[in-house]
Amino acid sequence: MTKVYTFANQKGGVGKTTSVVSIGAFLAVQGRGVLVVDVDPQANATSSLGLDEQLAESLKRGEKATVYEALIARTPVAQIIQTTQRPRLHLVPSSPVLAGAEVELVGMVARETLLRKALAPILKHYDYVLIDTPPSLGLLTVNALTAADDGVIIPVQCEYLALEGLGQLIHTINLVRDNLNSRLVVAGVVLTMYDTRTRLSQEVAGEERRYFPKQAFKTVVPRNVRLGEAPSFGETILTYSPDSTGALAYAALTDELLAGEGK
Repeated sequence: MTKVYTFANQKGGVGKTTSVVSIGAFLAVQGRGVLVVDVDPQANATSSLGLDEQLAESLKRGEKATVYEALIARTPVAQIIQTTQRPRLHLVPSSPVLAGAEVELVGMVARETLLRKALAPILKHYDYVLIDTPPSLGLLTVNALTAADDGVIIPVQCEYLALEGLGQLIHTINLVRDNLNSRLVVAGVVLTMYDTRTRLSQEVAGEERRYFPKQAFKTVVPRNVRLGEAPSFGETILTYSPDSTGALAYAALTDELLAGEGK
């Protein structure tokens, strides 16, 4: 059965997109069929997965359908999916035009479930669907949470005030579970940008494990320059720098996710 995970945190720059594309790449290299769904108007997951320049420009000009058309115009997702450089790793792309969707969705019937309904016909073709979200708790994120039958994964940056605002995210998750998606749970919390040299990272890690004693992943993602460089080359960390500490961490995190599903 297809596993559907949403990666969410209303704070920006915490590693949501890096986590989505990195875990997606490591799942694909292990033989799983993976679909990344980019629901962020910044379209960072789209650019990170190395779509060729001509296609990227077509998306920016609105000449190719994106997740926006799936939500607003009800274009079948099967017509929108793009292949990537990694076999078995596919993408539902985004573009800046999606920024207007928050306003357009307000007047729509069952607006919170549009993404779930759009994805339903293609789920059988994939082992995993990983949804990247914007740094907000608006209707796009709510749609992503409503579609996440196997839970939400929360990346938490190892910096000051990292846990601030998580209470609001958990409140939103609880509201979605109570009203829209009864299967929604926190599937995992992953520490990102961890620096073993600083007391601050260790303190944030301790607080995170106290806050999420059961959901915290044992694997932490270190602060690693290669992780930041990879998207500028349109590559995942798996192909850009497979021996880097960032790649090794995401390989271990992917294995931990798979092992947890077997329990």
